[in-house]
Amino acid sequence: MEEKRRVSCIVCPLSCEGEVVIDSGAVKAVSGFSCPRGEAYAREEVTAPKRMLTTTVRIKGGQLPLLPVVSSNTLPKDKVTACARFLANLEVNAPVKEGDVIVPNIFGLGVDIVASRNLKAV
Repeated sequence: MEEKRRVSCIVCPLSCEGEVVIDSGAVKAVSGFSCPRGEAYAREEVTAPKRMLTTTVRIKGGQLPLLPVVSSNTLPKDKVTACARFLANLEVNAPVKEGDVIVPNIFGLGVDIVASRNLKAV
């Protein structure tokens, strides 16, 4: 059964809107996007959507009580909430440098969670 979905691209500030035609779970056609990145995003969004994760973890002995962290790459959208819940219960020790891996290969997804700033110990 053929299905049409409208997709708003989030790759760049243009926010192009296009249409994706899906037939039996596979992308049959993509139209309306102004660049190849928008088309690639739309294909992925309707078959296996992914998102970056940006959040905080508690830090012990740091200048601040929370350390901002980010995923090193996109995560499957349906795993983002589970990853955020896991990180909400995590505490790391200061000092931490920007880029330090806080959680390697979270849930076996091939994505690291890394510190997005330096935090000195107090």
